[in-house]
Amino acid sequence: MLLTRAHPEIVDFGSRQGPSIFKIAGIAGYVEDFKNARTPPGAKIYYFRMGTNSNFWSCRDYFTMEVVEKNESEPDGTKPAAFDPNAPQRFINRELSWLEFNRRVLEEAFNTSHPLLERIRFLSISASNLDEFYMVRVAGLKAQVAAGVQGDNADGLTPSQQLAAISENTTRLMDEQHLCLQGLIGELEQHGIILLDPTNLTDLDKRWLTNTFEQEIFPILTPIAVDPAHPFPFIPNLGFGLVLTLEHKSTGDLMEALIILPNQLSRFVRLPGKEVRFIRLEHMILLHLDLLFPSYRLAASGEFRVIRDSELEIDDEAEDLVRTFESALKRRRRGSVVRLTVNADMPDSLLTFVREQLDVPGEDISQFSGVIGLSDLKELVIDERPDLLFPPYQPRFPERIKDFGGDCFSAIHAKDILVHHPYESFEVVVRFLRQASRDENVVAIKQTLYRTAANSQIIEALLEAADAGKNVTVMVELKARFDEAANIGIARLLERDGVQVVFGFIELKTHAKLSLVVRREENRLVSYAHIGTGNYHPITAKIYTDLSFFTCDPQICSDVAKVFNYMTGYAKPEQLHHLAIAPIGLREFLMEKIESEIEHAWAGRPAAIWAKMNSLVDPDIIDALYRASQQGVRIDLVVRGICCLRPGLPGLSENIRVKSIIGRFLEHSRIACFGNGHPMPSAHASVYIASADWMPRNINRRIEAMVPITNPTVHQQVMDQIMPANLKDNQQSWALQPDGNYVRLAADNGDAFNAHHFFMTNPSLSGRGSALTPNRRKRRKRVKGKQKKKAIDKAE
Repeated sequence: MLLTRAHPEIVDFGSRQGPSIFKIAGIAGYVEDFKNARTPPGAKIYYFRMGTNSNFWSCRDYFTMEVVEKNESEPDGTKPAAFDPNAPQRFINRELSWLEFNRRVLEEAFNTSHPLLERIRFLSISASNLDEFYMVRVAGLKAQVAAGVQGDNADGLTPSQQLAAISENTTRLMDEQHLCLQGLIGELEQHGIILLDPTNLTDLDKRWLTNTFEQEIFPILTPIAVDPAHPFPFIPNLGFGLVLTLEHKSTGDLMEALIILPNQLSRFVRLPGKEVRFIRLEHMILLHLDLLFPSYRLAASGEFRVIRDSELEIDDEAEDLVRTFESALKRRRRGSVVRLTVNADMPDSLLTFVREQLDVPGEDISQFSGVIGLSDLKELVIDERPDLLFPPYQPRFPERIKDFGGDCFSAIHAKDILVHHPYESFEVVVRFLRQASRDENVVAIKQTLYRTAANSQIIEALLEAADAGKNVTVMVELKARFDEAANIGIARLLERDGVQVVFGFIELKTHAKLSLVVRREENRLVSYAHIGTGNYHPITAKIYTDLSFFTCDPQICSDVAKVFNYMTGYAKPEQLHHLAIAPIGLREFLMEKIESEIEHAWAGRPAAIWAKMNSLVDPDIIDALYRASQQGVRIDLVVRGICCLRPGLPGLSENIRVKSIIGRFLEHSRIACFGNGHPMPSAHASVYIASADWMPRNINRRIEAMVPITNPTVHQQVMDQIMPANLKDNQQSWALQPDGNYVRLAADNGDAFNAHHFFMTNPSLSGRGSALTPNRRKRRKRVKGKQKKKAIDKAE
């Protein structure tokens, strides 16, 4: 059972300092190291699991304990029993695994080692993540239930069973989010950031609020009476509103009314003064209802927030993909309601009114005290309090490119480069394309765009190249979830300036991150390729860890050209030299690499797999990893988010370890390393980077690309630097347990290691250039020819 301070059996939770003293049902004891409960002789033994086994004190650890009765004869630390390798339960449910990921994100909001405003940001992110989960995943399961689909889930759970488990988990997760907020509000006040209650406003505050309301808010709001002449309006996805019962001042007649808060208005209004003070917009509106409804007084009020089904359904036979997407985006606004959140003190009459008007069943309603819509808390993260934020970090620009006077082509021509974002600047990618757009010897540029910014320098470089008469082809993916509208706008902007825009496949999402520049050099064409694990987005490149691989290897560039031809003209590549792509051959390639390690193990040679990704879901690949573990292959996985594989099960996965890293930066790079008969790390290992996670959608329904890393320096960078640092991290890592739960790794002072800090303070191997070998500075003199200098000057 889950006990909280409000539980009637709780007598005292004791002190937050040291072991937690408790009295439960008359039995006294204390919790030490958050895992073991000691009780008086003869007392019944309980096992206490504090929070989710955090190794730091937090509000949540203090207020929440899970109590499980144990048999006195049961030894501590019992190992799990042998597991049926064919049972559906060998897979962790995808949705529940995602919820565990979001719980780890929320834990960072409790983590007192982070600056306070960063903890607010983590709380906001966890809430935003949960919103999207409901919009897409929960909405999809509800649609399956409505259609009578039982599903073909690898873990054996039906859609109804999944929804029941999700409801139980999300209820607990949302309770923890609001509990976290309560503690954070108190800490904010201690640091001079105050979220004001309307009862604490001074007369001067009220005059300023009235003036601001009349000038900046009143003209935007629309008061809506609900009666036979004014039906209940449509509330858009993520719509937030006030529902009111108003009493006519003269007649006493009652009327229901609504005020929908426009998303153009900030949710938290900052008051003037030296102190940092905010008031919630909904409170500000309630203070000025007399301006919106002059003839009425407030009888009752409530707050509500709507989440709707937002998954797009596209007709596979659509002839005009852009027009179809524009229509689908409009339909998204009108998706069915999958979650209604209201404030806890909303009167029952108003709750019934809203529920009936929106046709929401009771199980899809959540009630909370305080703030609802926690994703808006990001507005409280203010730049003027750097003491409450992560220290600013300035990404390095690779020394290798500086050695060549900033000429990307000369640097790449000398040797492959792997740029590690965000530790190394995304400006390298921008400069690569900007230089291509201004270089008179460049004849063609081909580019994929999955997510980017409309005003990004990437778009500017492509437009400039088209204006200069170069052949520019851009593969724009319209199906980038929640970026569809932005991508339509980008596509039309590019087309207007003469860029050849292609939208790819209707049935496949183009997720590969590819760029190809064709340049005339000494009467021949030379191609330069960029292959990435992340998006061409200047904002996410500052917070996502990703890899940018630059090469002019003729065979790799030839493969990239064939992939572009496949995307633009359905020219299915019959043979690729190095690249493995989805949906053609990537699955088979990964399975072959895993089977190869099994063969090495059979032959008595060292066998190991290191892999890093965002999600591991594909059941065939998971089963292949299970087989590899059974044959003695040592497997270490760094999986940030969803992981459906159960590690550490006797007879099935005892040779597999899975960890998740959650910290300052969002882990996003995808890497796969195979020992190839040698102990890891090894110069003989096969190393790859990719745009794809190991999920059915990536492997079966997307255009993805995986490229081998063969250059010795770049290979060493991945094998001896990037992967070992991720595996060694113990300050922001969580270990996946066989039961699907995660335990935060404990770091002693002597062996504490933070991968993010390591990469922020240590330059990458392939980018060091003259910083690695001083003699390389001499190369600068060899690249100052007139033609190259002209290209460089233009690029600058």
